[in-house]
Amino acid sequence: MDKIYLNRMEFYGYHGVFPEEKRLGQRYMVDVALELDLKVPGETDKMEDSIDYGRVYEMTKNIVEGDAKNLIETVAENIANQFFAKFDKLSGCTVKVIKPNPPIPGHYQSVGVEIHRTRSI
Repeated sequence: MDKIYLNRMEFYGYHGVFPEEKRLGQRYMVDVALELDLKVPGETDKMEDSIDYGRVYEMTKNIVEGDAKNLIETVAENIANQFFAKFDKLSGCTVKVIKPNPPIPGHYQSVGVEIHRTRSI
C-alpha cells in the first residue's frame, strides 16, 4: 500500500494522569503514515485525488492541543478516528505519539505509543 508520511509534528498539550501534567503541559511529537492508493494523484497531479497534508497537520494539532486526556493512547486513537471520518480515500493509518519528558523516574529519551488502524467496512 502507498503511504503519505508526516513526521515529527510538534505540539504543546496537557495530557497525563498527574495534575502537574494537566496544569503545566509539555511538548508532544506525532508521526503519521496514511495508507491509500496514490496512483491516481500521481498521474493527475491534483490535490483532490490525494489527502491534503496541511489538513492532516491541522487536524492533528487540534486534537493534541485540544481537550486534555489522561492517556496518549487516547490521543492517538482520536487522531486515527478523525482521519477516517474526514478522508474517504484513507484505507489505513499508523499514528505514533511521543511524550519526551513524562514525570516518571529514570533515564530515557521519551515514551510513546504507536497504533495502526484500518478502515472497517
